Amino acid sequence: MNLNPYIKPKYNSTLSVMTDVIIALFPLVAIAYFAYGMQALLIIGTGVGTALFTDFIFSVILIKKWNAIFDGSAIITGLLLSFTLSPVTPLYVVAFGAFTAILFGKLLWGGLGKNRFNPALVGREFMTVFFPVMTSASIWATKSFIKIKETDVFITNGSFFNEYSAGLLYKTTGAMGEYSVAAIALGGLYLLVRKRISWHIPFGLLLVFSICFWLINDGDDLKYSAGGVLLGALFMATDMPSSPNSPNGKLYYGAMIGLCAFFFILAGVRFEYMSFSILLLNGFCFKINEIFMPRVWGHKTDFKSFAEKIFLLTLLILGGVMALLSAHYYGLIHYLVYAYIIYMIFKFNFSFSNKISNPI
Repeated sequence: MNLNPYIKPKYNSTLSVMTDVIIALFPLVAIAYFAYGMQALLIIGTGVGTALFTDFIFSVILIKKWNAIFDGSAIITGLLLSFTLSPVTPLYVVAFGAFTAILFGKLLWGGLGKNRFNPALVGREFMTVFFPVMTSASIWATKSFIKIKETDVFITNGSFFNEYSAGLLYKTTGAMGEYSVAAIALGGLYLLVRKRISWHIPFGLLLVFSICFWLINDGDDLKYSAGGVLLGALFMATDMPSSPNSPNGKLYYGAMIGLCAFFFILAGVRFEYMSFSILLLNGFCFKINEIFMPRVWGHKTDFKSFAEKIFLLTLLILGGVMALLSAHYYGLIHYLVYAYIIYMIFKFNFSFSNKISNPI
């Protein structure tokens, strides 16, 4: 039975939205190929191919849908996951990450639009837990694999301005999605113009993140990637199902991701500061939506109660940061992933499967 609304917008269908996101990510694919050639395309192809295969097979098995792969979401998950990886990541590890991203990040939640956490980042954390090579120094030592070096593209005279500009356009260090701040910004601008994302989350995230580093004197000594932060702000944190709905809620959500990322970097988290921050705030999305629910017409806002709720929520989020830092420091993150696996299996068996079998 088809449910209302019967009239659907021509240019705002799921496929149309996903197509625009894929177009926005294409410059990052081009830069990755420019830097590492077929090595990069193998990683991306494995991620996207495994995501599509998993989405098709398990959509049929779990949620009884045969056309799930045609919405384009699995392609985006595979792309975003690939962009968080080193170009020398073993292909079987990439396939495992894409498989878990779709299964545990999307399908066990009930399918497209029902996920509570960003699927690509869920897959990334599964890879880190089950394959410790992901955080080893060797997998990030990729200079010998570079196809076109930075100096082959930009001729600089050694001045700070020229070197900094070259880094914004093309820099072959870090994950594959971080090689060009300009390409990431171009893709984000396209999504903003097309109104696929709003400015609130990236603005709040980047503003708070920048202010935090401006307030400390030794910020230059901290290890982080500007491209990674921007990629997270524009493409990861703005995932619609796992982010708030209201403009003010989005601003707060983005600001807290920026603050959490700063604390994780300050504490020495090297590779997962954006993953931890976004996934943590994903978990508080429902509460943010509840607090920032638009005022009902004719009712006054109780600003004192509102401020109290914001204060308590902020303390709770910061408590989550401390808990994650402790788990990271003592090597307990894998237990959180194990608990998540058990929770998702039980949740699907006792909740989502009943809704699928009895939708009305």
